[in-house]
Amino acid sequence: MHLRVSAGLFVALSAIAFSQTATPPIAFEVASIKPAAPPTDGRIMVRMGGDAGRVTYTNVSLMNVITNAFKVREHQVSGPPWLATERFDITATLPAGVARDQVPAMLQTLLADRFKLTFHKESKVLPAYALVPAKGGLKLTEAEPETAASGSSGELRPGPPGPNTPLPRGGMRMMMGPRGRHMTGKISMQQLADSLSNWMDRPVLDMTEAKGVYDVDLEWSGDDGPRGMMGLRGPGGPEGGPRPEGAPRPEIHDESADAPSIFTALQDKLGLKLDSRKAPVDILIIDHAEKVPTEN
Repeated sequence: MHLRVSAGLFVALSAIAFSQTATPPIAFEVASIKPAAPPTDGRIMVRMGGDAGRVTYTNVSLMNVITNAFKVREHQVSGPPWLATERFDITATLPAGVARDQVPAMLQTLLADRFKLTFHKESKVLPAYALVPAKGGLKLTEAEPETAASGSSGELRPGPPGPNTPLPRGGMRMMMGPRGRHMTGKISMQQLADSLSNWMDRPVLDMTEAKGVYDVDLEWSGDDGPRGMMGLRGPGGPEGGPRPEGAPRPEIHDESADAPSIFTALQDKLGLKLDSRKAPVDILIIDHAEKVPTEN
C-alpha cells in the first residue's frame, strides 16, 4: 500500500510539473513586422507607443525592442552592431483582457519567435555616471500641472508623431539630425537619467534628490564618451572601447562645430553634472538573433 501511494503521488506531482512547464508564453494576438522606410531628410524619428489594446512602434531598432522587453538600458545589452542599425515598423494587438503591463513579456515572446533571439545574463562592475547638482545649484523649472482636457499618458514615449505635438507630463521627444541631438520633455530626473543612459557610453544614476517633473530642453553634439552615441554606433560590448572591426559607421554625422557637449548642455541648461563612478550592472548577452524576422 505504501509503495502504491508513493507511486501515485509521484505521478500526480509529475502531472502538475508538466502542466506548469507546458504553459505557453504569453504572446500578442497578432503582430506585423516590416522593414522601416529609410530617412529622407537626415533625421531618424522613433515612436514607441500605442493605445490600451495595441502596440505601435515606428522606425525602431531591435535594440529598442530588446530594452523595452527586458526592462534594461542599451548599455546593458551586448550583441552584434546591427541590433542598433536595422530598423522596423511593428504593430501588434494584445489578446482580449490582457493588461498592458504584460507587453514586455509579449515582446520577449515576439523576439524569440520572430527573430529567434537567445541570450544569457552576466553581472559586472562597470564605469557609470552619477547625475548630481552642479556647482551653483539646480536650474530646473517645474512642469505645468496636467489639465483635465490635456490628460496624461503616464508613459515615456520617445518621438511622438510630430515635432510640435504637445507633450504630456512624463512625455519625452528625442530628435537626431545633422546638428546633433535635441531632447525635449516634461520628465522626472529619474527619466532623464534613464534616457541619458541610452545615449552615453555608460549608465547614468539619478542622485539629484529632485522629486518633481520638470521641463527639459537640451541640445548637444551627440558624440560624448569613448563610443559616442551608443544607439547609433551599435553595442561594442558592455565595457565600451573602440568601434568593432567591420561595424557600420554612425548613421548620422554631427555637422555643428559649435554644438555643446552633453556635459556642458546639462550644466548650462539644468544646473546638472555627470560625475564618474563605478557600479554593478546586469548585462544581457545576445547569443543569437536573426536580422530578418520570420514572415507575418
